Amino acid sequence: MLFPVYWMLNVSFTRDGAMRKSPPDLFPTDGTLDGYRRVLDEQLPYLATSLVIGLATVALTVAVAAPAGYALAKLRPRGGGVLSFVLLAAQMIPGIIMAMGFYAIYLNLGMLQSVPGLIIADSTLAVPFAVLIFTAFMSGIPRELIQAATMDGAGAGALRAFWSIILPMSRNAVVTVSLFAFLWSWSDFVFASTLVNGGAHEPITLGIYHYIGNNNQEWNAIMATAVIASVPAGLILVLAQRYVAAGVTAGATKD
Repeated sequence: MLFPVYWMLNVSFTRDGAMRKSPPDLFPTDGTLDGYRRVLDEQLPYLATSLVIGLATVALTVAVAAPAGYALAKLRPRGGGVLSFVLLAAQMIPGIIMAMGFYAIYLNLGMLQSVPGLIIADSTLAVPFAVLIFTAFMSGIPRELIQAATMDGAGAGALRAFWSIILPMSRNAVVTVSLFAFLWSWSDFVFASTLVNGGAHEPITLGIYHYIGNNNQEWNAIMATAVIASVPAGLILVLAQRYVAAGVTAGATKD
């Protein structure tokens, strides 16, 4: 599983003349940093755009999914079971089908090649999953705790209870949802190539794609860009892994 990651590193340091060497070198004995120089010269705007899209997707996903999960877990609205099934089924829709639908909608709204349009599209991948995670996690929060806090002055309203009690206690779920939403938006290519290709602001997945031509593939620059693009996602995953482990197992057992 880790060998492709190693090979990505190896190729990122390999000179163009040695790319098709047979057998290939397992180590870049005559390595070069040309690929990384090109990343710093050409790819920083794409990385910045991906960072903005990723953070905005996280914010939108949490803003939509957390109240929805709270409603399904604690308020038990009529038709909640059907809605949960619909959210589960929505995750089975192929991304390319959704991309074509967004393209038709954005064409009429004038939102093609726009960052906000891509943020909304990426959020549709994360929101169904996020609602299910929040629902499972918040279902495990004792209702007696909410009642006790209400009596102590936290407020009687459902919105106040959500903001003052439920959301702070759902830290693991928030981190889990934020991580997956960020990773999905950071690595998205289908929506990006369909909705913002050729625009003024493109994410890093399209930045890498610019090194791939009909007759030439600049593998050194491609792999160097992939290495740099993997660093933020890898760091976030390492830092958040203990919260994710708690978040994804929420609701699996009952005391």
